[in-house]
Amino acid sequence: MNATMRRVVIGATAVSMALSIAACGKAGDDDSDSSSSDSKSIGLLLPDSVTARYEKFDKPLFEAKVKELCSDCDVQYANAAADPAKQAQQMSSMVTKGVKVIVVSAQDSAAIKSSIQSAVDKGVKVVAYDRLAQGPVSAYVSFDNVKVGELQGQALLDALGAKATPSANVVMINGDDADPNAGQFKEGAHKALDGKVKIAYEQSGLWKDTVAAQKMSAAITQLGAKNIAGVYAANDGMAGGIANTLKGAKISGIPLTGQDAELAGIQRIVAGTQSSTVYKAFKPEADAAAQLAVNLLEGKDIKSLATTTLTSGSGDKVPSQLLTPVSVTKANIKDTVIADKLYTVEEICTAEFAAACKAAGLQ
Repeated sequence: MNATMRRVVIGATAVSMALSIAACGKAGDDDSDSSSSDSKSIGLLLPDSVTARYEKFDKPLFEAKVKELCSDCDVQYANAAADPAKQAQQMSSMVTKGVKVIVVSAQDSAAIKSSIQSAVDKGVKVVAYDRLAQGPVSAYVSFDNVKVGELQGQALLDALGAKATPSANVVMINGDDADPNAGQFKEGAHKALDGKVKIAYEQSGLWKDTVAAQKMSAAITQLGAKNIAGVYAANDGMAGGIANTLKGAKISGIPLTGQDAELAGIQRIVAGTQSSTVYKAFKPEADAAAQLAVNLLEGKDIKSLATTTLTSGSGDKVPSQLLTPVSVTKANIKDTVIADKLYTVEEICTAEFAAACKAAGLQ
């Protein structure tokens, strides 16, 4: 074979190999697409790591229930760290990876709307978790949030007792206005408190202990330390900041509400620096979200799970599953968070709280 012929044969062989490799690559791409369409991945997007419940309870409980219901399902997780833009990016990334159902607790229920719409347009099902996000979500699971606010307000009235009069000054530090739950808690609290006490100062604490502490300080300056009968704080995190401000102002013995049954909140209740919290059992909520997600992934009906309908801020009618919250005071700590094994007596009754625990009958 001469040199010219050898070059022709080698060139033809190279072209043939290149075409073969390209064909293999195309087949691989098709297989990847098929694998993505058959994905059994479920996404979980939580809003922040400041609120203790999300990382400590919601995430592991959700993952465990999904694994129980679907052994070959995979849970993809991301936390927005209180950044709505970051959460939007996280949702987009999950869609790109082929996740077929995303459970999201929105950092900003309105801001997430376009991301949800984009995900749904690509065939992804979205479950709103704990907070009712805007957009075409397939289902929502949470607690009856208006009831939560009513429980908080009633607990404050109960703690005030005979001091609950229309002239009694109450400070209200609400949650973040971007969170639809905050508005529902506020609605419920007003339902319980209006006409029975005077809401003398009301601001948003943005779910931050530092902001709540600043607002409480402003309320004390405006009303006077001796003129505050009680404080409504929308959650335990903010209650912690408020409790420190009250202590600094030498204000003691007045009711202070909370919510989420955080360990620090329970300890303050034992110590008497917080009067109540609201226990929204994390396991039933995480389990319900996992069941909804697996049903949607497998194309099963969810009507038996989501038995009511709520309207989101975007006007969407959303099949919803609402659980029942419980008010917690010193009197029923043992029958609620301890009985449910949320915390042990040892976790609550550290050396700092040993004497208070004994007085409360926990030890």
